[in-house]
Amino acid sequence: MAKEKKVQTFTIEEKLEQALVPEGEQPYAIPENWVWVKLNSIGEIVTGATPSKKRADYYGGNFPFFKPADLNQGRNVYEASDYLTTVGKGICRIIPSQSTAVCCIGTIGKCGFLMCEGTTNQQINSIIPQINPLLVYYYCCTEMFLNQLNSVASATTISIVNKSKMSSCSFPLPPLPEQHRIVARIESLFEKLDHARELVQSALDSFKSRKAAILHKAFAGELTAKWREKNGVKLESWEYKQLEEVCISIYDGDHMAPPKREFGIPFLVISNINKGYVTFEETRFVPEDYYNSLSETRTPQEGDLLYSIVGSFGIPAIVKENIKFCFQRHIALLRPDTKYLNYKCFWYIMQTQEIFNQVDSIATGTAQRTVPIRGLRKISFSFPSLLEQQEIVRTLDSLLEKEQNAKDKLEPILDHIALIKKSILARAFRGELGTNDPSGESAMELLKNLQTK
Repeated sequence: MAKEKKVQTFTIEEKLEQALVPEGEQPYAIPENWVWVKLNSIGEIVTGATPSKKRADYYGGNFPFFKPADLNQGRNVYEASDYLTTVGKGICRIIPSQSTAVCCIGTIGKCGFLMCEGTTNQQINSIIPQINPLLVYYYCCTEMFLNQLNSVASATTISIVNKSKMSSCSFPLPPLPEQHRIVARIESLFEKLDHARELVQSALDSFKSRKAAILHKAFAGELTAKWREKNGVKLESWEYKQLEEVCISIYDGDHMAPPKREFGIPFLVISNINKGYVTFEETRFVPEDYYNSLSETRTPQEGDLLYSIVGSFGIPAIVKENIKFCFQRHIALLRPDTKYLNYKCFWYIMQTQEIFNQVDSIATGTAQRTVPIRGLRKISFSFPSLLEQQEIVRTLDSLLEKEQNAKDKLEPILDHIALIKKSILARAFRGELGTNDPSGESAMELLKNLQTK
């Protein structure tokens, strides 16, 4: 008969010694009635696993199977990327609701608070708490915890923090009543900040719709109605043509992979125009003889438009200078005929929702939609005389500059709110929110109780 494996037992003193962070390793000073402990002393840490994809009977049910992308829900993780059947659930470790899930492979430190029971894949370590669940979650959101994870991550191609290393991370443990007060204060402050953020985001979102409305009015002739009346011009004077009729050339970039160089002629990709203007940041390079071999239709000139046609298609950018560069096939070059179009007015036209809707209707593919050049050439729109185009540009420049200035003032507020939240969390776990009662029971008593469970 095989010998029974002897179970090692520890005294309460030994358990406390294992749970406590040695004084010399404590990250910073905390209130006297708090204690620094190791993370696995305040909850069980569980690494997820993926049920076999070969078993179709494991998938397609109602039991949540959480993956790192699902943790983007933050404080309220409900929805999962995938769901398991009762059979699939039966082979998994169930993670209770109110556990904190932390991504420990790749995007280290991204975390979410599970609002329902589920299971996770192997990229996630979950903390099943024995103390206030939200206190654990909010600590996992701190810069302090993220820095700890990064410091213990394995130095490989993809960063990994295993269960053992995560278990050894430090946690500042307050007494139980103080835990509840800290969480209540954080939730109260965050609720106000989230409301402010929603108002700012709503205002920012409205800029896009207002810009679309302004552009629509411009090319419906509304913004220059008084100008036409003053100059004796009728709306009927506007022409309606296809893109190929008002452009000298419409071509995409070279379909052959160009030779690469550390220096030379810039080779632009979509990221170089996706802000609506041409940028040469993080530019690739090709040799000059490659550039010289290209036809004139594929070498940009001042006044041309570059237009994205693959993936995030529909973004026009003006070429404002005669700088030598070439571009990938995911970009089209549109060279307006100056007897029809003012290049700045053309840029505004190509930003209208009406143009985008036409372009969207001809895009092909699913994973990465592409606008065919043949179809792009047939896009049609109406436009006025060159004199009226100049008036449209003047009016739009003025209106949209005001809109952009207002937007520029709002955008930093979102970053400021995020910084305030980080500051609140940092102060919370230093005992600096004004909630701690120094005369209350020491957290050491709580830790002893946890070690006897």
